[in-house]
Amino acid sequence: QVQLVESGGGLVQPGGSLRLSCAASGRIFSINGMGWYRQAPGKQRELVADIHSVSDSVKGRFTVSRDNANNTVYLQMTSLKPEDTAVYYCNADVTYATDHEVKRDGVWGQGTQVTVSS
Repeated sequence: QVQLVESGGGLVQPGGSLRLSCAASGRIFSINGMGWYRQAPGKQRELVADIHSVSDSVKGRFTVSRDNANNTVYLQMTSLKPEDTAVYYCNADVTYATDHEVKRDGVWGQGTQVTVSS
């Protein structure tokens, strides 16, 4: 009933920048929170940033912004490092309608690959 679609990943050189986008669609009543996670090979998924906080590992380099009118959240990444290489996932806490009820769930996007390499 709710979909999150991420875009903007790719290959970038160290020191470069990327902007990820995550758009939510469906019968949405409200988005209570949105954020970005990442998962590197062999590691657990970790919170990168949401509107209220930023991980120490990316502080000063990554910024989250949100377009409420379009149910979209962005992750601006600058000064990228090889250790930022991971699949980046969008997550949203969403209140939405089904055919029979109103529900509130956490929803994940499909992920987008970010590779930082020279």
